Amino acid sequence: MTSQPAVVGRDPNTGRPIEIRHEGGRIVEVGPVDFTVPDDLPWVAPGLVDVQVNGYGGHDANGPDVTPEAVVAMIKALLPVGTTTCFPTVITESPEAMLRSLRAVAAARRADPVAEHVIAGIHVEGPHISDQDGARGAHPRDQVRPPDLAEFERWQEAAEGLIRIVTVSPHYPEAVGYIGELTRRGVAVSIGHTHATPEQITAAVDAGARWSTHLGNGAHATLPRHPNYLWTQLAEDRLCSGFIADGHHLPGATLTAMLRAKGLDRAYLVSDTAALAGMPPGRYHTPVGGDVVLTADGRLGDAEGRYLAGAALPLAAGVAGAVRLAGLSLADALRLATANPGRLTEDRGRLEPGAPADLITFDLEPDDHALRIRQVISAGTVQP
Repeated sequence: MTSQPAVVGRDPNTGRPIEIRHEGGRIVEVGPVDFTVPDDLPWVAPGLVDVQVNGYGGHDANGPDVTPEAVVAMIKALLPVGTTTCFPTVITESPEAMLRSLRAVAAARRADPVAEHVIAGIHVEGPHISDQDGARGAHPRDQVRPPDLAEFERWQEAAEGLIRIVTVSPHYPEAVGYIGELTRRGVAVSIGHTHATPEQITAAVDAGARWSTHLGNGAHATLPRHPNYLWTQLAEDRLCSGFIADGHHLPGATLTAMLRAKGLDRAYLVSDTAALAGMPPGRYHTPVGGDVVLTADGRLGDAEGRYLAGAALPLAAGVAGAVRLAGLSLADALRLATANPGRLTEDRGRLEPGAPADLITFDLEPDDHALRIRQVISAGTVQP
């Protein structure tokens, strides 16, 4: 197997060395090694698939300064931390601002071959969400508005057909029809930032919603013990739920209980990173959150230290968090960041012949708060 480009590492499922041969940006063979390997052989896995990325490395997919160049820079900043597939996420803003962001992402994908490969689609999170405090999260209240199919069509035109997933709250009277129509068009619908009743959530799922956006976050500070929208989404087997496992958004016990409730086949990890993710610790001023503080452990909060102001750790930290906080095996944690979110794509997140040659090698010790990436390969090309 060594006559072709190959990557050698330990299989997280078995612990045994494997060799992955690839040609033309695609995996052609995965099999055992027939030679002696070093004792410090790293783990090997598919590149991470992040379906919710607002920004990274000081670059934003939103806001007044978004440009195609900024989106390309964001993509290239994500590769060294193991994210080889992402969905730039456009959040609630004015109609004009959202169209500007969508056009920037589409133009970035056209302009740069690396961005073209890494960007598997666009996630639109809002503006059809709850206007209530807590459930709304950091989305601007004055731009929250009901679902509108004509607006979605303007989005998709601006995005050049790249929108693959839309987060919506099902509490709107228009929600069921909107969800059904997006589903018919092949766009995934995710429930999030909601104050919907259990009945409204069930109606949304009946209409075609199949995902939950960062469940447990973007929620009210206090809820009725039961019923509430968290229990309904946890119990609904037709929903695959996303979780932020960075150690700041969900306590370990909460993450553990939610993952057990959903089961590993119906869960996935996201980073939900803001533009300040990957930046040095310090105090910053942002257009949305005002003065915020990024700590050395990756917590992004308001200046008073009371509330979170976004996420600041990449998906590689979420994988380590799922192992450390929820007791998952490395193989199971990786599945939640590769194959499961990869269902929103045609072929990402898989380590098998025919899949893209998107690979990472890394180390992970019990106390590590993120995968320690050694090498990233995107479409068969070694990344810096």
